[in-house]
Amino acid sequence: MKIIFISLDTLRADRLGCYGYTKPTSPYLDAIAAQGVLMERAFAADIPTEVAHTDIFTGKVGLTTGIVVHGADFGYLPKPVAWMPRLLRDAGFSTAAVDNLYQLREWFARGYRYYINSVGQQRSIDGRTVTDLAKAWIQEHQHEDFFLFLHYWDPHTPYLPPASYVPDFYDASRDPYDPANQSMRGAYEHRAYPFFKYFHYDLLGPVTDTAYVNALYDAEIRYLDDLLQELDQYLQRLGIWEDTLLVLFGDHGESLTEHEIYWDHCGLYDTTVRVPVIMRWPGHIPAGQRVPGLVQQVDLLPTILEAVGLEPPSDLDGKSLWPAIRGEAQGTHSTIFLSECAWQASRGVRTDRYKLIRTVDSGPFVRPKRELYDLLQDPAETKNLAEDAPELADEMERALDDWVEATLAGRVDPMAELLRTQGLPFSRRIEAILSKVGLTWAEWVKNPDTAKFNELMQQQSGAQNVR
Repeated sequence: MKIIFISLDTLRADRLGCYGYTKPTSPYLDAIAAQGVLMERAFAADIPTEVAHTDIFTGKVGLTTGIVVHGADFGYLPKPVAWMPRLLRDAGFSTAAVDNLYQLREWFARGYRYYINSVGQQRSIDGRTVTDLAKAWIQEHQHEDFFLFLHYWDPHTPYLPPASYVPDFYDASRDPYDPANQSMRGAYEHRAYPFFKYFHYDLLGPVTDTAYVNALYDAEIRYLDDLLQELDQYLQRLGIWEDTLLVLFGDHGESLTEHEIYWDHCGLYDTTVRVPVIMRWPGHIPAGQRVPGLVQQVDLLPTILEAVGLEPPSDLDGKSLWPAIRGEAQGTHSTIFLSECAWQASRGVRTDRYKLIRTVDSGPFVRPKRELYDLLQDPAETKNLAEDAPELADEMERALDDWVEATLAGRVDPMAELLRTQGLPFSRRIEAILSKVGLTWAEWVKNPDTAKFNELMQQQSGAQNVR
C-alpha cells in the first residue's frame, strides 16, 4: 500500500470546480474528486500554516497540544506526542516528505526516513520542484509500502504563476495598471501594508485592479492542478495508481479582499477556515462520494490509521472519516471550534448554521469584539448579528468558554500567555519594518500613512545606494 498525503497550501475550497467554482481552475482535481470522496464542509480548527499542519499530523487541535501561534518561537510540541509519519514508520512504511516546514519548527521532520527539504530562495516553493523531487523518490521506492508527504505552496502569496496561465482568468483587453481603477486603494492604505508591500505588491508591480490579483490566484491553482495531473499520471505509468491512497487537503484558505483582508489567510471566516479535503483509493472508496456534514483536519490522522489497520491513540480530537465515507454518518462533528493567533488573536465556534467569532487582539485590523453570523441566510458573513441576537451570541460564547476550559484542564491558555509576554507575531513584524524608517507601531495604528511610509523607504533606499 502507498499513501500520498498532499498539502495544498492556501487553497480555499470554493475556488475549485468540484466545490462549485465556475472558472477552470481545477479540471484534474475535479476528476480526482469524482474518482473518490469529497468533504463538502471541511474546516481548519487552527490557522495558519504552522498550527494547521501540527493539528493534521497529531490529530489534535492547538489548544490540546499547546501549539496555537504561527510565526513566533513560542510553544513546543513534546516528542512523545503521537505523530502521523512516526506512527506509520513504526508500522513498517517507508516515510518521506518533500517539504520545507522544518524551516519553521523542527517537529515537522519527525518520523521521516527521508526528508527532502524543498526550501529555495522564496518561502513559496514552485510546485515544479516539489513534483520533480516527488517523482524521483517514488520511482526509487515504488515497490515498497510508503507514506509520502508533499507540500505545494503555489496558491500562497506572492502569486507569481507562469504567464501563460493568466489569460484564462483575466481579460486581455483590461489593463491591470490602469490609474483610473481605484479598487486597490483599500489594500494600499491598509495597516498591514508595510508587510505586504515587500512580500507581495512590489513583486507584482503597480497593480490598480484587484480583479487582476484574484486572477493570479486562480492561475496559480490551475498551474498546481496541471502539476498534480502530471504526478498522478506518473503513478499510472509506474502501475501503482490503484494501490495508492491519495489524500489532498488545504491547510487553510485565502481571503481575496473579503472582510478587508487583502490576499492573506487570517480571520475565522469561511474563506479562510473552510478547506478542500479529497480522498481517492480505488477499490476501497466508491467513486463520486460526497460527505455533507462538518469535518475537521484533525480527522485525517485517525482516518489514515484506520486505513492501514492501526488503532488510533485514545486521546485524539479527530474522528475517523470512514463512517461518513461509507454513508453511515453525515460528518464527524456537530460543532467545530476555531482559533487563530498570528495577524489577529481570536477564537470561534461554528455549528451547522451559526458562527460566533470572539476577537481578543485585532492586530492591524478593525474588528468588533464579537461577531455572529447566520451562515444559512448569510454565507458570505457580511451581517454581524451579535447585537441583534444577543441571547444566541451569549449562548455560543458560553459554549466556546466551556470548551476552552475543558480542553485546557487547568493549564495556562497559550494564546493569553503569548499576548501577555510577546504580543502578536505579525504585529511585531510590521513594527520591525516601521522601525527602519523611524516609525512606531502605536503611531502607525492611529494613522497608517502609506504615502509617508513609501517616501521614507525611498529615502532610506537612496541613502543606502549612495553608501
